[in-house]
Amino acid sequence: MATPVRGGAGIAPSASALASRRFRPIAQGRSFAAGSGPRAVVGLAALLAMSATAHAQTQPPASQPQEQRLGEVTVSDKQDGGGLPALAPGAQVAKGASLGVLGNVDVMDAAFNITAYSEELIRDQNAATVAAVLENDASVRFSTNTGHVNENYLIRGFDVNASEVALNGLYGLAPDSHVPTEMIERVELLKGPGALLGGMAPNGAVGGVVNVVSKKPLAEALTRLTTTYTSGSQLQEHVDVSRRFGPGRRLGIRFNGALSGGETEVDDQKRRRRLGAVALDYQGDRFTLGLDAYHYKVNLDNGSPVMVSFGKMKNLIAAPDASNNLFRGVNTEVENKSVALRGSFELSDSWQLYGILGKAWHDYAGQPTGTRVVLNAVGDGSAVGQTYNLQGYTHSTALDAGLRGRFKTGDVGHQLVFSFNELQQQSGRALPIVVSSSYTTNIYDPVLPVLAGPRNAVSQENDNVIRSFAVADTLSLLQDRLQLTLGARHQRVHQKMKGYDESAVTPMLGLVAKPWGEDLSFYANYIEGLSPGLEVGSTYANAGETFAPYKSRQMEAGVKWRRAGWTNTLSLFQIEKPSTTIDTAANTLKLNGEQRNRGVEWNTFGAVNSRLRVLGGITYLQPKLTSTQVGANDGHDAFGAARWAANLAADWDVPGVAGLALNARLVHTGKQWVNSANTLRAPSWTRFDVGARYATRIADKKVVLRGTVDNVFGRNYWAGAFADNFLTVGAPRTVRISAAVDF
Repeated sequence: MATPVRGGAGIAPSASALASRRFRPIAQGRSFAAGSGPRAVVGLAALLAMSATAHAQTQPPASQPQEQRLGEVTVSDKQDGGGLPALAPGAQVAKGASLGVLGNVDVMDAAFNITAYSEELIRDQNAATVAAVLENDASVRFSTNTGHVNENYLIRGFDVNASEVALNGLYGLAPDSHVPTEMIERVELLKGPGALLGGMAPNGAVGGVVNVVSKKPLAEALTRLTTTYTSGSQLQEHVDVSRRFGPGRRLGIRFNGALSGGETEVDDQKRRRRLGAVALDYQGDRFTLGLDAYHYKVNLDNGSPVMVSFGKMKNLIAAPDASNNLFRGVNTEVENKSVALRGSFELSDSWQLYGILGKAWHDYAGQPTGTRVVLNAVGDGSAVGQTYNLQGYTHSTALDAGLRGRFKTGDVGHQLVFSFNELQQQSGRALPIVVSSSYTTNIYDPVLPVLAGPRNAVSQENDNVIRSFAVADTLSLLQDRLQLTLGARHQRVHQKMKGYDESAVTPMLGLVAKPWGEDLSFYANYIEGLSPGLEVGSTYANAGETFAPYKSRQMEAGVKWRRAGWTNTLSLFQIEKPSTTIDTAANTLKLNGEQRNRGVEWNTFGAVNSRLRVLGGITYLQPKLTSTQVGANDGHDAFGAARWAANLAADWDVPGVAGLALNARLVHTGKQWVNSANTLRAPSWTRFDVGARYATRIADKKVVLRGTVDNVFGRNYWAGAFADNFLTVGAPRTVRISAAVDF
């Protein structure tokens, strides 16, 4: 007979809830050394996980004396590097997040707007990718379709591409197209530029930093099997196993494997996903070592969501059914592999060395890009399309190492850090020998596309090195009621194949004041972002010229307040980013344009009371083009950046039914311009999502049943902008049902 247990945030002990900070590496997300052959590492880890399971059965039970258990192993986390910040009440969001070189910082002590979404939230919302997790934040929107192989973001109105998601604090190691959640414990979002905190993003994104924290071995044994069904007919099995073993149980291993397949919400399209991820760690008396590796492969067969160009249109037309498949016969394969070694060593009670070194391999073939059509001017949905047959790769090596310590000068406390960071990336691609001939289709009644022919051989296009040194000091004054952070990073960008070698210094200033206690803080920051200089193309008179790295600048101020388990942040910000213009008289490209985004954000998370949890926020944005080509678009709004956006969710324990919780979410995006000329505007849209879960015990096994429905009313709408004059189509109604069993 099933025995219900209480629902809500604590319906089942989570991975992170089971983890003790004592068993976390001191420098979470920072490690050294790497190897090759991640496929072999993942396979070996799976065998080790099974061996560890068998070994664990011979270990003394928890009721035996404490000295026989891992409790005797204590690893200091004086530098805020050990262990993840604890979960906030409600367990949907953590109390803090990583700020790169500054380590893990409590939300109330951070001079930035930060949010760290938890594994519990990911499971309760049946979120399959990082984009699905970030749908909880009003400052984040998407420039690619839901279900597309590539997930690109807009944060505070600026682009952040899929290749610019960090893994455990390092760029270049996360899956390059999209990140699956089965391997993730936290999704951390820092809004605004982060050049000082984590180094320059590969393509110079400045809207924000998305960092995913991979799962690590837990303090307690875990064996969880989750079965998920997603409409149209996607079925997935996911296993999560964690064990500690050996003398003192100092050695830990965690394995996550997922396998899924079936038809997607797009008519006749099929998707296959295969994931293997392993984490190992060893906890010494004054040091930690860990290894993280994954192998992730995705096949999208017979279709893709569509992006639509309005270049010839003077009026907007209705969005098509999102399930319409305009690309039957188009296939895409994306494969990502990575391996990294991390570690830390305590020099003393106050000083610590940390480091991480990793490699990643990203390969693709088929049509991961170019899934778009151009509307005809008729306005009946007819459009012209082409297909592309592509192949390419990006291979990365990433390193981060540093020294972090605490000391006092008089009554002033210091948290000082020195950091070295390097990212090496080589990339290449093969283009089709002949792009397919143009064909006519219709976004409401699509026809079979004309498929592109064979492609050329792959040739290398880039060999880039981004290297930097950073120093930062957080000064604590007036008994920690005032905290001042000063820092700077010297960054060098070397593009070997283009003869480009430039450098720049990006400073940062952060201030936090807590005059009336820990539950109210005022903060402000000035920080710069850095983007690699552009190489002028062959169509301009100054072809071959390369610009120096250019800076974006953010100023931000806000207030944070916490009442019981409920936390709120109110922010005001301004980001200025340079852009290019064309001198038509001389036919030269110049870096003298600018976009300036100003905004106000309210973010909220936590438990309002013992039964109700809230999550979300509201954003108002002014995305102004302040300097454009001959002033033609000066004062216009940037395309695809709505002025108003809101994401508000509630999660509620049903009184009288132990173990049952209901949730609902509203996602609203205001009107947005389709183009920089501001001649075509997409209407606002609002989507409603609902869900439920039930926690119980069956045959003395913990079981959690979850169901979610996104876009519950099945609305068709234009969701966002892919490029100037392009719009994406919102996802159709999507149902997900899962059952998780802890053995």
